[in-house]
Amino acid sequence: MSFNLAILTDNWRELLDGMVLTVLIWVAGTVLGLAIGLMVAVVQLLTNRWIAAPLNVYVAVMRGTPFLIQLFIIYYGGPFFGLDLTPMVAGVAGLALYGGAYFSEIFRAGFVSVPPGQIEAARMMGISRLAIVRHVQLPQMLVIILPALANMTVLLSKETAVLSVITVNELTSVVQSIGSTTFAFAETLLFLALVYWAFLEIVTAAARRLEKRVGRFMLRTQN
Repeated sequence: MSFNLAILTDNWRELLDGMVLTVLIWVAGTVLGLAIGLMVAVVQLLTNRWIAAPLNVYVAVMRGTPFLIQLFIIYYGGPFFGLDLTPMVAGVAGLALYGGAYFSEIFRAGFVSVPPGQIEAARMMGISRLAIVRHVQLPQMLVIILPALANMTVLLSKETAVLSVITVNELTSVVQSIGSTTFAFAETLLFLALVYWAFLEIVTAAARRLEKRVGRFMLRTQN
């Protein structure tokens, strides 16, 4: 059996559509996950333990259960709770909720890393707690947690491959369909692996460049 690249060129349009959809789902899930994570971390920081308790449960459950099981519950179990979601919406929601739990812990660690003396000084000046979070803690901790945020973003991009199990027609689903039709599993799966590898390398390189830019900016502001 020979390695037939024509399988890929003959189905280039389907593969391209799958790649575009994968990127769109990843971007949407990551942005929503960042928003959820930041809101959860801020609420945990500013409220008492009784209000924060449900959020702590959410974080523990999402971090302690497999992403695949979460997807099944959201998509197949959703109708039992009145949530009849399309595969696309369920996939984005699953990524956002899953990523949000991890992002919240990253943000929480960032808030805690800010020296307490700066927070106390801001309080003595009469600055409100929310303003302290916004103007004192948030700018400083973003520099500290940027590598962790970038790493989690990369991990979420790989999780998009799982969405094929709920019939989202992203790249993995397209590749599986082509492989099942043509029996060219070696060509299609190798292509899938190379695409994800290249995509992750691009995202990682962009994250490292952003880290360097932020680092240089912080050095200039300190000088």
